[in-house]
Amino acid sequence: MNWITRILDFISPRQCVVCGRRLAPSERSLCSVCLLHLPRTTYQFTPDDNPMVQLFWHLTPIRHAAALLFYEPRSEIARIVYDLKYHDRPDIGEDMGRLMANEMQIAHFFDDIDLLLPVPLSRKRLRQRGYNQSEQLAIGISDVTQLPVVTKAIRRKHFYRSQTQLSRHERQENVTDMFELRDDSKLQNRHVLLIDDICTTGATLTACADALKDVPGIRLSVLTLGFTKT
Repeated sequence: MNWITRILDFISPRQCVVCGRRLAPSERSLCSVCLLHLPRTTYQFTPDDNPMVQLFWHLTPIRHAAALLFYEPRSEIARIVYDLKYHDRPDIGEDMGRLMANEMQIAHFFDDIDLLLPVPLSRKRLRQRGYNQSEQLAIGISDVTQLPVVTKAIRRKHFYRSQTQLSRHERQENVTDMFELRDDSKLQNRHVLLIDDICTTGATLTACADALKDVPGIRLSVLTLGFTKT
């Protein structure tokens, strides 16, 4: 943390997203206590056979899948995601992306990944929010891994309604034909890591993968901040 940031932190102290405690100069978004107690999945150690990657079996050819944390409504991670998405806090995305990268690297999760592809938002949602939370996560991951972030390869064609309150079947219908491939020049013959904030049924990520399935030589894996246990 540089001296300018220290001065600003003194004038307007930063607070932990989860508990509200004042953050130490070395802490980012979360205090050390809340960081320690986050519900980690450890799926990065079994990325080809865990409950998350099993969601995609028989749906789309995903090689590896992992999430840093288990997600539950009204939990600590729910507060993190809510502030990231709805309280104009893109910095939380970058901070959590760095945390994801540092913990995933221990298991060599990125060893054969070529690039990061955040799941895009619709134009309407991007205008409302001002940033794509998945892209902010990818920026944080890239900061640690130095993997390039590709944002122009696919686009989200429409946004009908939020996935939050939908059933598994409704989620699948809500994202059918949602994504469109625009430029595959950076994706051909590459191992692409799809980045999103939360994976619940895998519907959005499956729809995203379907838009990429005809890219020559592409291989796909998935990484999200949270995974909803069913």
